[in-house]
Amino acid sequence: MHNFNYHRAADVADAAAKLAATDDPKLLAGGMTLLPTLKNRLAAPSDLIDLAAIAGLKGISVEGKEVVVRAMTPHAVVATSADVQKALPALAQLAGNIGDPAVRHRGTIGGSVANSDPAADYPAACVGLDATIVTNQRKIAADDFFQGLFETALGHGEIITEVRFQIPDRAQYMKFRHPASGYAVVGVMVAQYGSKARVAVTGAGPCVFRVAEMEAALEKSFTPASVANIKVSAEQLMGDIHCSAEYRAHLITVYARRAVEAMVG
Repeated sequence: MHNFNYHRAADVADAAAKLAATDDPKLLAGGMTLLPTLKNRLAAPSDLIDLAAIAGLKGISVEGKEVVVRAMTPHAVVATSADVQKALPALAQLAGNIGDPAVRHRGTIGGSVANSDPAADYPAACVGLDATIVTNQRKIAADDFFQGLFETALGHGEIITEVRFQIPDRAQYMKFRHPASGYAVVGVMVAQYGSKARVAVTGAGPCVFRVAEMEAALEKSFTPASVANIKVSAEQLMGDIHCSAEYRAHLITVYARRAVEAMVG
């Protein structure tokens, strides 16, 4: 691990000030990705700004038609929240299947969303549930937030403060889970908002994406058969030692159909 200066931010304003005052800083949330990266000397920030002491960045609330999860809330808290389980059970179920118990108790929603790992679960929740990512500077629609492999719309000095999920009529998340890491080889979030449908896929491409053809089919008839024969092109998908791009394309259809089956069944 390379040397760095450590700072413990008192509040969001203090964290933003420290970001602006240092040469090459990194924010530390749960540290599930950042700390292993530092240990393997794959990153060498000049300063590490720890957000753990900021009480205002933790907690969950239901505000009208939105579930609001603050950025430093661990996955395990989302999974076991009575408010989330009642208002948006698909989100609780998704959070409860992230990684392993150690990851779920240390990892945070803000850290996961800001990292934009191509196989992370929360990006599918954000896009599938029409979320808004709120920072200390602005509000960003989830459709505009995730921009590529580990790339987001966050600008210099921006800190995620909360994620606001739109409560659907019904939703379901299904994933083909990597047996060792718990990451999504392919994960599909399907949500229904009145006559509209959203289908978000993680694990298959460089970042989360929507499947417009499936959404249109479900808006005509919200049944498993509507998506069962829709094929997703493998051209832009990832292939690796675990799964080819073609098989990932096949899994998208399988898990979209299973998600809809669970919703209507």
